[in-house]
Amino acid sequence: MKKQLHIISFALLSLVFWSCNPEEEESPTVDLAAPVSVLEIKTASLSRHTIATGNAMAEKEMEITSKIAGKYQMKNHPAYQRPFKLGDRVKQGQAFIDIEDEEYVNTIGLESVKMNLDLAKQEYEKQKSVFDKGGVTLRELRNAELQMTTAKNDLESAEIRLEKMKVHFPISGVLVKLPHFTQNSLIQQGASLATIMDYSRMYIDISLPENTMTEIKTGQKVQITNYSLPNDTLSGTVTEISPAIDVNTRTYLGKVRFNNPKLLIRPGMFVKTLIKVNQKNDILVIPKEVIISDQRGKRVFVVNENTAFERIIETGIENEDMIEVISGLEENERLVIKGFETLRNKSKVKVLK
Repeated sequence: MKKQLHIISFALLSLVFWSCNPEEEESPTVDLAAPVSVLEIKTASLSRHTIATGNAMAEKEMEITSKIAGKYQMKNHPAYQRPFKLGDRVKQGQAFIDIEDEEYVNTIGLESVKMNLDLAKQEYEKQKSVFDKGGVTLRELRNAELQMTTAKNDLESAEIRLEKMKVHFPISGVLVKLPHFTQNSLIQQGASLATIMDYSRMYIDISLPENTMTEIKTGQKVQITNYSLPNDTLSGTVTEISPAIDVNTRTYLGKVRFNNPKLLIRPGMFVKTLIKVNQKNDILVIPKEVIISDQRGKRVFVVNENTAFERIIETGIENEDMIEVISGLEENERLVIKGFETLRNKSKVKVLK
């Protein structure tokens, strides 16, 4: 029995000693290569733009009002043989509305004015003939001439007053407002009859950031877009610039004009303008999205012999997608553009095709 206890005790001590001093097996270290995609760095041109928004407005807009009171008579559109409607295109000089008022016509007395002019002309011709023969004085001839001139002015005034009864379109464009009046209804003098806009040429008032004042000049080209017309870009020009800075917004006013031949942009539409304020040629450019920014600065990774090396870079001008690299990179180096998020300096990498 004692012999068995000694055997068991020895076995337990051996087990404890072995567990405290195991033979350490070295596990092989596995250095996994991170898959990355690279881009060879090249020189290119890069433009910096500023974006400003505003409402597009028609270059020409006119409201037509009634110059006299009277009976409303709208004419038919000559192209459609029906009364004018909102959205109709009209031409300058087209007849639009007649305003009838017999009492107004009678007070003008056009026929009597014409007769008075005829008499005045006859009297002048008579006095001139007699004057040539020495029968009347120069004063009498001048009085006859004055009466004839007055009669001519009276006729012109009568015709102008009668012309107020006929409303014509003062400009070519599109009917954008057309108040409803029943045919033959009485309207008051000064009543609004229509509003016409010619928006084949438009303008935009925009606010520009103060730091672009020395870079944006009149005559610069502008790209114009609208969110509802993503595939159509129009070209405009900066035509006016205010020299004053708004102290509250730190911006200054500019005016952009552009042609709108297909009438794609409508008056009042909210549009975006893109103005080039700077351009550099033959510079190193990389995608902005590959830059890691932290307290250490701006960092990227380049690959050399399947190893990723961290580079601290200094940048310059930029646009929405690309940015200039002033220092920290060289042309033809391979820049990591995918898989850079988990890399460390001198990480092993595998470049994917």
